[in-house]
Amino acid sequence: MAAPPQTGAAPGGGAATREPGPERPAEQSQGGAAAAAAAAGPPCEEASWLRRLSEEARSCWRLSAAPAEPPVLTVAAVERYLAEAPPAAAAPRYWYDVTLADGVGQERCYLAPRLSRLVQRAHLYAGARVRLTRCSYVYDERRLRRGLLCLEALQPAPQHPAPAHPPAPQRRRPPLRGERTHYLPLWNNEDPYGDVWVAERPPARVEVDVSKLISLGQLETIWRSRSRFRSLLVRVMHKSRLRYYGKPEKKMDMPYQAYFEVADGSGMMSMVLWNSLCPEWYNSINVGTVLLLEQYAVKVSYPFKTQPTPRDSQMKRFATIEINLNIRDPPTKISIISEEMVKPEWELPEVKYHFITRTELDDLPNNYSCDVIGLVTFVGRVERTRKKEDGEDFWLYRWAHAIDGTSDQPFILEIFATSQPDVFERIHPMTYLVCTQMRVVRDLSENPSHTVYLTTSNESQIFITGWHKGQPYTKDTKVKNFIQWTRTQSEANQMRKTVIGGYYPFPRPPNNFLKYCKNIKVESVLKAIGELEEELEGLHYREHKRIAVQGIISAIRCISCSSAAEDASGVEAVQKDAQSLECSPMSKQDNVHKGKTSNLQPEELKSFLDPSCTPEEQHQHQTLSRKSTAKRRTPHKSCTDTGHLNEFQREDPVQEQVPSDSSQYHADQEEINDTPESEEMARTCSSWQSDLWAQVKDKLMKYLHHSTIFPESIPRKFDYVHKDLLMQQYNLHAAVHQPKETRTDKNISEFKSTGGLGYYEVAVLGINHDVAIDVAFLPLFGHEDPHLFPAGEAENDALLSCMSCSSPCRQKTTSNGTVCDTFSLSNEIVKAAMDLDGRHVVCILDICHLGDDKVEVFLSKIYKTLEADVPDPV
Repeated sequence: MAAPPQTGAAPGGGAATREPGPERPAEQSQGGAAAAAAAAGPPCEEASWLRRLSEEARSCWRLSAAPAEPPVLTVAAVERYLAEAPPAAAAPRYWYDVTLADGVGQERCYLAPRLSRLVQRAHLYAGARVRLTRCSYVYDERRLRRGLLCLEALQPAPQHPAPAHPPAPQRRRPPLRGERTHYLPLWNNEDPYGDVWVAERPPARVEVDVSKLISLGQLETIWRSRSRFRSLLVRVMHKSRLRYYGKPEKKMDMPYQAYFEVADGSGMMSMVLWNSLCPEWYNSINVGTVLLLEQYAVKVSYPFKTQPTPRDSQMKRFATIEINLNIRDPPTKISIISEEMVKPEWELPEVKYHFITRTELDDLPNNYSCDVIGLVTFVGRVERTRKKEDGEDFWLYRWAHAIDGTSDQPFILEIFATSQPDVFERIHPMTYLVCTQMRVVRDLSENPSHTVYLTTSNESQIFITGWHKGQPYTKDTKVKNFIQWTRTQSEANQMRKTVIGGYYPFPRPPNNFLKYCKNIKVESVLKAIGELEEELEGLHYREHKRIAVQGIISAIRCISCSSAAEDASGVEAVQKDAQSLECSPMSKQDNVHKGKTSNLQPEELKSFLDPSCTPEEQHQHQTLSRKSTAKRRTPHKSCTDTGHLNEFQREDPVQEQVPSDSSQYHADQEEINDTPESEEMARTCSSWQSDLWAQVKDKLMKYLHHSTIFPESIPRKFDYVHKDLLMQQYNLHAAVHQPKETRTDKNISEFKSTGGLGYYEVAVLGINHDVAIDVAFLPLFGHEDPHLFPAGEAENDALLSCMSCSSPCRQKTTSNGTVCDTFSLSNEIVKAAMDLDGRHVVCILDICHLGDDKVEVFLSKIYKTLEADVPDPV
């Protein structure tokens, strides 16, 4: 039994909960086990600790409990839903329910809104281990005997592999508070989430009477004169991502919308799927699907929605009206007709595409719409960007490179979430990627040397190996040409070029600062260095921002890691500390300032990172990354992803063959795994500092240190044997913990990095000489694919161009006699730095929150403020 609880302060405010429906017994209601315990009487010895704690809180006169010795709990799920509150600046837009497991049972609990930051900054996530140090019991005053357990304070526990508790029940359960009936995806609003979303509906067995149909052309002619219309038989030509339009002050049940473009022999028209029909039908209605629509509504088209680019220039478009499918007014009847039942006399158009090759891309204008197919050679981590500056809603996106054999250059693809989470999360190197309705991004007036790239549109669809079979594009000539090219390629050769994850500095900022600002006032773009700490504290998990600060480049430190040590342990979080800076002439003085500006934790984080943790727990949750464990040899498996080709070739299936030199790939992997296990990282440092820095660095009011290179910041070589582990690492935390039967002990730091031998730490002094910040610059030279990370432009950013193009300049013998390359500041770098000595510049910083307290800050661009178009401030 747990120690008797200590009474604590009751939470402010009440919580609204829902009466359980007929399908949900009391023990599965919003109060979970707590409600069942209250109804059943005194707890028994076999009851879980969470159930006993809930009863203790309910029985206390303060309706709260604070156990003295709480056990370690596993977070089984973290789920998000729309809050119910009037619009107010301080009111949260979303609430969170957290399912905790204690080894005996699970309990869904409501997370106090002041602790929401624990989820938003990925301190609290599915699979994490925590201790519940304070909770409360909250009754619903509008229901009889209904309440819930509210989490008020949590502490982290040692993050050993979580025990394989059974996952939370999979049947549909409404959120704990309010009247909402479904959860949202944890990190965005565009993706389907939960079992309320039907995976796929089978085709209907219906007889189509052509004489009782109406064409789209006829519908446009007569729609104003009637309220009921004959049935429509159409094919889906385009599909949009989901749109969620829920607001806390609105009580709509399923505020979803999705656009489709449908066509018959007379032309094409928009079709809108509304609200509750989205979870029922969205996953089943795809490009190429044939639909029989009955009892639909017709309305004037919404004028501001996005429009896909038609692939058939001869097809007529009916743009004045759109078909509306609703659960009522009238209740629409939808039937899916299998492709085998489609008859030629129906005259339904075929889906057409406009695939381009990489060589054709160079001649295409900005915003041109096209489709592409390629072999993925690089895929970045999933990142997020805010939709509004102060909002809680985010776009999800990731970068990818794909080659098609027509050019040495890859397609550079900016892929936003397209409401296809299963595909989006499974993009990895060596898969065949198809992206439709992509838009060309180029601006020759801004920076002619910048590489053109493609970005998704609202109507884009993405497909990878496993999703190609049966898709209409498999008949396209350029798709078939691509498949023929892949048959001539050596898988082992392509594998050597593959990269996954890490910091990806693209797109590069333009060469001109005013072009960077575009239509925004300079004063709105620039941040004060002293305000950066607040800016970084406000980041959410995997949120990426690009910010600009004025400053003076005052010092550069170069830290080199031996390639032998890198192979053994990976490029770890190369932290600036006394050891790494022993040979730096300024390290002793700088270390005096290390404690000047400690990171102030918000109140809710203090309750999580509690000082009463044991030394072991504190060690587990230090911000600084730990040295990785020794590399373990793993058994080799086949590196082929079977089924790549036979999905495309339905009539002439071809089994993908393992190339004859794939054994070389295994040999390369074994060589990596056989590197020394106890090799320490051998570091050498060289540095430059300005005269001004030597005078002011001891007198700074604030000195911020954000030059840490985390393991997640380093792009890694792709390893097919550990494909699932790597994909999990670079995707976002899942909402529900799914423990696997077999678990690897490999750490992300153990995977080979891509080329770089070290990094630069750059000190940027504020223009008032009172504050400074250390930031990182990661040179990505030496990779086998020179197009992956192109060097910066030299014409007005000589310093970063020199640092990007640096190469190993000497060799050093480590303690065990190993000879390794190192790099230090070259003469060119020192000269470029001296040219900036004392000059005001604008530094563009890429910042990204990696989870917990890890925030990377990279220097991306330097602008001189004395240029003609950027006057030097007086």
